[in-house]
Amino acid sequence: MVNIRSLDPSASPLDYYGSELRRLREDSGLSQADLGAIVFCTGSLVGQIETARKVPSREFSERIDAALMTGGFFTRLVGLVLRSQLPSWFQEYAEMEAKAAYISTYQSQMVYGLLQTEEYARAVIATGLPDRLEELVVARLERQRILERQRPPMVWVILDEAALHRPVGSPQIMHAQLAHLLSFREERWTRIQVLPFAAGEHASLIGSFNFLRFDGDPDIVYTEDLIAGHMTANPDTVREAVLRYAHLQASALSVEDSADLIMRVMEEHYGDRTGREQRGVA
Repeated sequence: MVNIRSLDPSASPLDYYGSELRRLREDSGLSQADLGAIVFCTGSLVGQIETARKVPSREFSERIDAALMTGGFFTRLVGLVLRSQLPSWFQEYAEMEAKAAYISTYQSQMVYGLLQTEEYARAVIATGLPDRLEELVVARLERQRILERQRPPMVWVILDEAALHRPVGSPQIMHAQLAHLLSFREERWTRIQVLPFAAGEHASLIGSFNFLRFDGDPDIVYTEDLIAGHMTANPDTVREAVLRYAHLQASALSVEDSADLIMRVMEEHYGDRTGREQRGVA
């Protein structure tokens, strides 16, 4: 049985979640094992979440709301809990990203976080050797929920061709990731362009950047270095970013031609090679 420890509900969203879960469970006259049986998990997991040792998932939260009849309280709270698992320097950007009406990004090395599959995200995040890999993966996937809103932001992504060729994880992971990119062809509010190698030197050789536009608030430019991220609403910086992004869009392939290139790379580099491998082809 998990040892009971006192939580300060004001310490973090995770502590608040745990303290409320324990309070409402006890008010319902349920043990941890009882509640676990109702929501199809172990009592130990319930105890770990109540003591802020484990981060709850959205699915767990939805089941808890149904079991304790809390009117969606935990489902609403879990978004804040998961966002709090992001690196502290990234949390402010994630909050602004969730409020943006228009997101445009140029990515020079990898697929943009909002478009990553779970396995691709896990492989990317693991390169930073984090202590809480699974929590960070879940938090990144939670960010993607903004694309499922009734009124999602307009998202325009320019990927350097290098992001398609760089093998992240495994050929299977890359195949699934590129297939996921192709699935956005049917999405009205998401557009993907590829900046081909043939473009040569271009307006953002210095690296990736994101541009956020809001309804009624100043535009923001976001960049990252090796250690942290940086946001600015400086008008001169924003103007420079807009100009550079316009040049990138002009140099990139059309949305249709970009999809063709993604398809070609997916098939030629990450296609099903099982038969050939069985014939001994390296």
